[in-house]
Amino acid sequence: MSFLDPSVWGGKVYTDGWTEGSAGTVDILEPATGSVLGQAGMASADDVFAAATRAAKAQKQWAAKRPEERAAVLRRAGQVFEDHVDELNSWIQRETGAIAGKAAMETHVAANECFDSAALPHHPAGEVLTSDEPHWSFARRVPAGVVAVISPFNFPLILSIRSVAPALALGNAVILKPDPRTPVSGGVMIMRAFEEAGLPAGVLQLLPGGAETGAALSEAPEVRIVSFTGSTAAGRKVGEACGRNLKRAHLELGGNNALVVLPGADVAAAASAGAFGAFMHQGQVCMTSGRHLVHESIKDEYISALREKAEHLPVGDPTGQVALGPIIDEKQRDNIDRIVRGAKDAGATIEAGGTYENLFYAPTVISGIGQDNPAWAEEIFGPVAPVMSFATVDEAAEIINANEYGLSLGILGDVGEAMKLADLVDAGKVHINEQTVADESNAPMGGVKASGTGARFGGYTANIEAFTEVQWVTMRPDIAPYPF
Repeated sequence: MSFLDPSVWGGKVYTDGWTEGSAGTVDILEPATGSVLGQAGMASADDVFAAATRAAKAQKQWAAKRPEERAAVLRRAGQVFEDHVDELNSWIQRETGAIAGKAAMETHVAANECFDSAALPHHPAGEVLTSDEPHWSFARRVPAGVVAVISPFNFPLILSIRSVAPALALGNAVILKPDPRTPVSGGVMIMRAFEEAGLPAGVLQLLPGGAETGAALSEAPEVRIVSFTGSTAAGRKVGEACGRNLKRAHLELGGNNALVVLPGADVAAAASAGAFGAFMHQGQVCMTSGRHLVHESIKDEYISALREKAEHLPVGDPTGQVALGPIIDEKQRDNIDRIVRGAKDAGATIEAGGTYENLFYAPTVISGIGQDNPAWAEEIFGPVAPVMSFATVDEAAEIINANEYGLSLGILGDVGEAMKLADLVDAGKVHINEQTVADESNAPMGGVKASGTGARFGGYTANIEAFTEVQWVTMRPDIAPYPF
């Protein structure tokens, strides 16, 4: 039997073992071909409330485990990802429309997230405080309790495991709700890995579902933290619900990220970076280079080089030798095309692409664009590279900051000028002489403004802050005297 044998999980959710969900099943579609890969179980709000109660009970016992026991489970889970990498990569390719390199990156990062998280149980968990009282005073980190993780379709394995692994390592129970379009890559893989790793029952539960399921996670009283990755519109709703229910919400949302090409930059190298940043995984990345801001002295040369890249990148079934696969579904494809058509109607020039066949959208380059143009103002989430010019570093900063998003910034060229620009821009991440798409398991990740609530993912400091509470503890050798 294979690791992802559908006879184990097909049509099921995972609560008290693999069981049928109350909301029926959903077909898992392969975007490249339209084929049905299998069925996933769907959870209802009632399933969420029952799972939250179960998780709260299991969490206490899990948190009481010795740190070395929790660390061992995380290490074993990471090894499971490495042991089954070929099978996992194949599923990611077919379910998400990913080329081989993108799929391999997801499984590699997933294993590393587990290995890095295995160090968290032994990480220092507090500090000794000074006090004017004759007692010892401490601030210690304790598990938050039950954590809900809601993840999207584009990098489903990474964007699930980056919260699941540290939350578990720090003694929490987790309820995972992947996008119903990618329930295997975003959920089943993780659930099966921790099953194999020996995680106790109830500590991790898998509940694929739609908006109703996500809303219930924000309402269930046992859930203390919601870790959400997705669109800004959906994130606002999650944040509002969590605020009303006095829960913490860690939100990593959309991005309309700028890639700045400074004067004197190597145009060929910059166009290569720009093409990767804009077209990698069909532009369906929150960190995609969605705005190419190029110095006026090299704008035409850059557009020509980027157009050449776009026109020669093969698009097709990601299991073949291509650079771009399909868009996830028709709704997403049509939104991309709406923005591209709107850009042209607003006076822009389509330098390359702007066409599609089925779910395969051609790499697209747009010039002659203004800040009000929809292709510049909106997050496209597709393989589209709008190009605008600037004259000075101050002007570039003003153009970048005028947009509501603040996730990732890439700056190509002179390092001194790049440092000046970086200090002027609101962004959660800055990459000098790299494009905007980057993720490492030990690095903090998050955005500002409409891109989210800051770095709440990745790295020891961010993970400990994200998934624990601070508790003040004092003690003295005898009962303190009081005046009453």
